[in-house]
Amino acid sequence: MKVQFCCKTLDDTKKLAYKFANAVRNGCFVNLYGEIGAGKTAFVKLVAEALEVKERVTSPSFVILNEYHSGKLPVYHFDLYRLENEGIKTIIDELREYSEGKQLTFVEWAEFSQNEFPFNHIKINVTYNDDDSRLYSFESDNAATDKIIKDLEE
Repeated sequence: MKVQFCCKTLDDTKKLAYKFANAVRNGCFVNLYGEIGAGKTAFVKLVAEALEVKERVTSPSFVILNEYHSGKLPVYHFDLYRLENEGIKTIIDELREYSEGKQLTFVEWAEFSQNEFPFNHIKINVTYNDDDSRLYSFESDNAATDKIIKDLEE
């Protein structure tokens, strides 16, 4: 299942992020795609805000993983940009662990994973347009994640 949303303002993005946070109340594994500056981390920050995360949410570009445990749901935020092929192979088992249970896991630059995510997940592709609007494309790969996407459409 696939659905797209165009966010023309930051307020539009915030509404979408809050709706997504509500839809994933039991957890989910999310692969994020998009160019530098597209809005991947901004979306994660807004979802974390909606989940009442108290910590300051930042990009995990240099540390690979940020963890947030103060909200309604644990949030794990990976960034694969700085890992090379061998580096990604060393954390695949760890990523699999973060796909299980009641938690929300985001993986930025998932395209560097070489499709090593055999477990259930949602793909979010973020693109930006010349008018500064953002297009968020959500794609699910199973019935459980289909429900999350259906909740976004309501």
